[in-house]
Amino acid sequence: MTVRSPELDDCIRGLECYQVGGSVRDHLLGIEAPDRDFVIVGATPDEMVRRGFKPVGRDFPVFIHPRSGEEYALARTERKSGRGYHGFVFHTGPDVSLKDDLARRDLTVNAMAVDAQGRLIDPFGGHDDLRNGILRHVADAFAEDPVRILRLARFAARFESFEIAAETLELCRNMVAAGEADELVPERVWQEMKKALMQARPSRFFEVLRDVGALDVILPEVDALFGVPQTARYHPEIDTGVHTLMVVDQAARIGAELPVRFACLVHDLGKALTPSSEWPAHRGHEKRGLVPIESLCRRLAIPNDCRELALLVGEFHLHAHRALELKPRTVLKLFKRLDLFRRPERLEPFLLACQCDAQGRLGREDAPYPQADYLRKAAQAAQSVEATQFVSQGMKGESIAKAMDRERTKRIAETRATLSPES
Repeated sequence: MTVRSPELDDCIRGLECYQVGGSVRDHLLGIEAPDRDFVIVGATPDEMVRRGFKPVGRDFPVFIHPRSGEEYALARTERKSGRGYHGFVFHTGPDVSLKDDLARRDLTVNAMAVDAQGRLIDPFGGHDDLRNGILRHVADAFAEDPVRILRLARFAARFESFEIAAETLELCRNMVAAGEADELVPERVWQEMKKALMQARPSRFFEVLRDVGALDVILPEVDALFGVPQTARYHPEIDTGVHTLMVVDQAARIGAELPVRFACLVHDLGKALTPSSEWPAHRGHEKRGLVPIESLCRRLAIPNDCRELALLVGEFHLHAHRALELKPRTVLKLFKRLDLFRRPERLEPFLLACQCDAQGRLGREDAPYPQADYLRKAAQAAQSVEATQFVSQGMKGESIAKAMDRERTKRIAETRATLSPES
């Protein structure tokens, strides 16, 4: 492993340059890193500009290499100056050493560097923690940045076999108790959460946050699901929160896109609003869940594609589960609520999320979900109906729409009749 060699690059010849952070960690794990980060020790911003680098850092000096486009940062230290993510004062200068720079990083596995000769520099034991599968904070300064709670949880989701050091968990609990998690801005919460949702085991992100008390602060709608029972006949796992995380992991298991994974996370939020006198039944939870889904999406500025699918899955996932029992005209109503005839691309993500809900249950991870195949075929049949055949019969306006609905209902019924009795 080497950084870009000073002997081969005029821009950094003579500078003390190191490759740092995640790309070093990933290389040691045998993972190809998508990009690399570099730290320059002993230089000044003016010197970097003279060498052709383009400055881009607003809070601290970061520079873009003029040819490779990679980021080079000057070694820096940071000092807490206020609450939350933005409460820091950064210092750069020739007096800041590589160890000083690495000491400000979050986890030991992210606080390693490699010099121009490919030698590993590991002042905080990150390589040993990497070999032993441990996520551990570098220093008590970890507690100064609440985003690090989210990053720790995200790394736990990415490196699912790694354990979190007990002292690191305790530090996070103390941070939450001190109110640091209250200072997290929505944009950073979503930025970390969307990355976590795309990991192999996203449930760990939410489990870690719940373990340290941060889930109730960041995602109270999700935290409220834990301890809410469901009917054991349909949910052998019983607990709604446990079920929700199983559904999210199922979405990861099938390689679903982000909107599907987010919809899986929030599809049952209405169950937290079921009066306890009605437990373990949750009649009407689909409609009740729309308000907390909207609230969560608004608070965290969730992208529209994720928000729209989440609302559709939240309201209609039971329709999908009962698709084989629904009357053809009810199936048509479902397609219209999905806006399927104008936005046919919505069907597959909707069905995938519903399938994950059905399979995200204890012992049912590989259970068949014939409802999806039926709805795909029924949708194809309904979409094949065109207005031209009715226009040619002299129909106009609303008469065409009614005739199309009758024909679509008929074709959906014919599709259902072709399925095997076991379906």
